[in-house]
Amino acid sequence: MLAKRIIPCLDIKDGQTVKGIQFEQLRFAGDPVVLAELYAKQGADELVLLDITATVEARNTFADLILRTAKVLDIPFTVGGGIDSIAAVEALLRAGADKVSINSAALKRPELIDELAQAFGNQCIVVAIDANIGSDGDWYAYLNGGRIATDRKVINWAIEAAERGAGEILLTSMAQDGTKDGFALELTRAVSEAITIPLIASGGAGTMHHFADVFVQGGADAALAASVFHFGEISIPALKQYLTEQGIPVRQDQ
Repeated sequence: MLAKRIIPCLDIKDGQTVKGIQFEQLRFAGDPVVLAELYAKQGADELVLLDITATVEARNTFADLILRTAKVLDIPFTVGGGIDSIAAVEALLRAGADKVSINSAALKRPELIDELAQAFGNQCIVVAIDANIGSDGDWYAYLNGGRIATDRKVINWAIEAAERGAGEILLTSMAQDGTKDGFALELTRAVSEAITIPLIASGGAGTMHHFADVFVQGGADAALAASVFHFGEISIPALKQYLTEQGIPVRQDQ
C-alpha cells in the first residue's frame, strides 16, 4: 500500500483563512502564510489553498499570496479558485504553486481539463468536485462553491475528468463539510473504485479515527481537512502516529 497523504486545506476569503459548516457560517481561522509554514513543519504532506469566493466574484486567486506562501514551504501545494484558463494556471505556477485545482470552470467547459493537462501535464491538474445528494438520492456535482446544482452525477464526472487528463480528484461531500461527523465513506469508496487516478477525500474529519476510516473503508489516497487542524483539535504528528499504529502507511520523513 502506498503511503497515505495528510493535506491541510486553507480556505481563503479576502486574504485570510476561514472555515465554515457546509460551505456557510464562515469564521476566521488565521493568517494563511503562517498556517502554511506551521503545517509544513508539523509534517503535512501537501497543502491546498482555495480562494472560496473567487468564482462567485469573477476574479482570479491572488498571485501575491501564492508568492508569499511558496517562500515558506518545502512541500507541494495546490491552489484553486476562479481558475478558467491556461494564462491563469501559468501565472499561479510561476508564482510558486505546484498544482492547480479547477472546479466550476471545468464543469461549464470540460475541454478545459484537456487543454490544461496538455499544456502543463496531468500531474499539475486537480479536478475538485463539490458533491451533494439530489432529490433522487444520487450524488451530483455543484458549481460556484456549492451554490448551484448541476445534472452531472459525481461518479460519471470523476470518470470523465480522469479520462480528460486530471491527475487527481479532490472530492468534497458538502453534506459532511465542517460537521466533524466523518467522511462520506460510501461515496468515497464508489469514486475511488471508479477511477484509476488518486482520490483526495474532503469533508467531515472530526477525529483521528475518521482519517483511518476514509483510508481503509473509503479507499482514499489522501485525506484533506481544515478546522481540526486550524483550531488545534488534531495535530499532524499525533495523527500520523495514530495511523501508523493502525497499520496505515504514512510518510514520516518530514
